[in-house]
Amino acid sequence: MNNYKEDLTGITTFIFDYDGVLTNGVVLITNTGDQLRTGFVKDGYALQLAIKSGYRVAVISGGYSESMRHRCNALKLTDVFLGVENKMEVFEEYLKTHNLKPEEVLYMGDDIPDYQVMQKVGMPVCPADASVEIRNISRYISHFNGGEGCVRDVIEQVMKVQGKWMNGNAFHW
Repeated sequence: MNNYKEDLTGITTFIFDYDGVLTNGVVLITNTGDQLRTGFVKDGYALQLAIKSGYRVAVISGGYSESMRHRCNALKLTDVFLGVENKMEVFEEYLKTHNLKPEEVLYMGDDIPDYQVMQKVGMPVCPADASVEIRNISRYISHFNGGEGCVRDVIEQVMKVQGKWMNGNAFHW
């Protein structure tokens, strides 16, 4: 099997789960029912840079809250699918809509609902604290946990391999 970095050269699209990837998986529920999650600023920086640099970036999550949608909007993520019961259906429709091949896609997931999609993409990756089943099918396991830099890690690696890191877009939010 070739070095995983060789497979990063053809990546055009990043798809991320939300809880456990963009967050540490902890959900705080207020007395009004709001669900609060934490995000990592450096992950957010990398997401907006990837978009400005021409990559497709999507979020497919079984979770849903207005705070999740607000965070995605603040990062200028437009392909956001929340409250998804069947990630495979959404993934297949996304590929069809955007005329993408699975090998162009890096998908980062952390738990069983991500398993089927991760088996279909060209580059399945996960945070360090992903479930064992997900770690077993990942081509790359980040050294960072969910919500603590794993998203930045994979975006930065792809952009560096493709010569797009530290370009003119890098210096502005």
